[in-house]
Amino acid sequence: MKLYDFGPAANAQRVRVFLAEKDIDVPVEQLNVREDRQFAEPYTSMNPFHCVPFLELDDGTVIAESISICRYLEELHPEPSLFGRTAEERAVVDMWLRRFELDGFIPLLHALRNHAPTFAGKVVPGTRTDLPQSPHMVQRGKEMATIFFNRVEPLLAGREYITLDRLTVADISGCFTVRLTQPLEMDLSGWSNIAAWFTRINARPSFQL
Repeated sequence: MKLYDFGPAANAQRVRVFLAEKDIDVPVEQLNVREDRQFAEPYTSMNPFHCVPFLELDDGTVIAESISICRYLEELHPEPSLFGRTAEERAVVDMWLRRFELDGFIPLLHALRNHAPTFAGKVVPGTRTDLPQSPHMVQRGKEMATIFFNRVEPLLAGREYITLDRLTVADISGCFTVRLTQPLEMDLSGWSNIAAWFTRINARPSFQL
């Protein structure tokens, strides 16, 4: 088993935090996507979506997408459980995971790709394209995240974690969602519950990447 990774990538970092929280050791190969290594062979055949991270199993099977990798590793190493132990827990964790990914992480990720100069020519993940960066995408991503944070803010009152009584993959994805606000210079002061939760989660040793 080998994990293909790129240190600065948010999705790759999500998997590394998951590995750290589970205390799982997986061999890692760094793939510098800024230098377009993912488009070279054998990587482009292994993962035609050209994104990191992706996990190569011993039989050659490749699992891409950060949460899919985490689900696979959870099956192999069920404790400590980060996806939930019962049907109800797994459903609630998955609900919050989807909420953060669809309503927060993805809009902010596209906002960042249309904002940061390093993503010029790469506004669509895993591509080299002549699509221009769009300030409208930046603004809309921030607006969508604002709507989402306004919904989440009251639900985090008095809670240490997003759901359950312990850290889950929803907290991991949620933390990286909030991290995306930093390069976009979004002010969290209007969301005190989110800011307090983020400070606690982001201070965990596993997040010190």
